[in-house]
Amino acid sequence: MTHPPRFDEDDPFLARVRELALALPGAAEKVSHGHPNFFTTKVFAIYGGVVKGDHASDAYRQSVLVKPDEDERLALLEETRCFVPGYYGPSGWVGVNFRAAQPDWAEIGELLDMSFRNTAPQRLVRELDACG
Repeated sequence: MTHPPRFDEDDPFLARVRELALALPGAAEKVSHGHPNFFTTKVFAIYGGVVKGDHASDAYRQSVLVKPDEDERLALLEETRCFVPGYYGPSGWVGVNFRAAQPDWAEIGELLDMSFRNTAPQRLVRELDACG
């Protein structure tokens, strides 16, 4: 079953997430289940979230899903702009909703970095560390 695109190619939030994510070593992008997914050997970020059981909702269409460290996850979930994404939440993922508050791009970059480190092969993490 083909999933319809759940993003706008000209979305400025997606453009910035794409720029940050694809700057990480070995990162690539593919569309899966209608959303841009950023990955190395595993997915480390997804643009756009859904409400489990209500795929027609676009409430989290402009968000990024990441897999942070557990302590960071708990802190993020105390904020109203963050949410437990459908399907990914039970595995430790968190969504940051760009519609709820203007994104702090330095923080988003740090979350992408953390998620990358939690999912990427160690050789790519070492490459990231060598870059500075």
